Amino acid sequence: MPYLTSAVGNASSIHGFGREARDGVEGARNILARVLGCASGEVYFTSGGTEADNWAIEGMARSRRGRRIVTSAVEHHAVLHTCRHLQGRGYEVVWVPVDAFGVVDLEALESALDEDTSLVSIMHANNETGTIQPLAEVGRLARARGVPLHVDAVQSFGKLDFRVDDLSADLVSVSAHKINGPKGTGALYVRKGLEIEPWCRGGGQERGLRTGTENVAGIVGLGRAVELRVAEGRDLEVEAEVLRDRLQQGLLRRVEDLRVNGHPQRRLANTLNLSFRGVEAEAVLLDLDLKGVAASSGSACAEGEPEPSHVLLAMGLAPRTASGSVRFSLGWGNTVDEVDYVVEIVPGMVRRLREMSVFS
Repeated sequence: MPYLTSAVGNASSIHGFGREARDGVEGARNILARVLGCASGEVYFTSGGTEADNWAIEGMARSRRGRRIVTSAVEHHAVLHTCRHLQGRGYEVVWVPVDAFGVVDLEALESALDEDTSLVSIMHANNETGTIQPLAEVGRLARARGVPLHVDAVQSFGKLDFRVDDLSADLVSVSAHKINGPKGTGALYVRKGLEIEPWCRGGGQERGLRTGTENVAGIVGLGRAVELRVAEGRDLEVEAEVLRDRLQQGLLRRVEDLRVNGHPQRRLANTLNLSFRGVEAEAVLLDLDLKGVAASSGSACAEGEPEPSHVLLAMGLAPRTASGSVRFSLGWGNTVDEVDYVVEIVPGMVRRLREMSVFS
């Protein structure tokens, strides 16, 4: 709050108000560096995970001679669309397939690496299914060929205990709002010595690589959110896992023809992705919203036309099954009573929708 009210100086100014703001920014940078296990000079603040992903991929593509980018078929749209953008500008993008649980095919990834590869970009945990990727093995393969590895850790940061070296990563994207921090703030870790093109140019902030007046309040909020999450330790994740399993088991008992998507063990504690066969996810979400429950769909809308999730399709789900997928995300403040409420109302919703559906 002080950085939104009284401590409103420009962090680049040399007067006392500016120094106060600078102290807040650097304090947050030190917190992130400590948690990520890196030097503070390797942390650069951004407007969020999407910008961090864009910068990592485009910045590395422009700074290296190779014209091949290797990524997976289940990446977040921030990576997916950035790679497609570069593909339209002459870069070769190799989309590594995944298995039925959404885990990357390591043999296919290794085969995709060649002397023209400028970057490998693989997410830590999937935003739709929660599946956790074997990044130590991915990093080992990339380093054996001298290829930098970018990790989109937006979903996993603050939920899984890791250091950048644990991931064998050269670049790591994180976001504040995924750990209850302020929206519109994130960071990119860039390993020291790695050459990357500046994201924007101007006044020289962020050591000249990402210039522009800093969002001091957002950055301080990110640092504080990290502190609070670290203080909670594993407690919050254990609570989320208990609630997720209660929700999953309750719905599996009461809803027929229900599929759980993602890896059964290697997944985030707070994420549950379910396919309700014979119904459209959007209809389920509207009914849930009317009952005060906020969930999301595995579908994205392009020009108003619903499209099945690219993640679920890559995992081998039929388009009709993928179109009936709903993601339930659990977090701070959720309770057993809320989970039981969802288990109580969803079966009736699904039965009614299936009776109405032309596909049932």
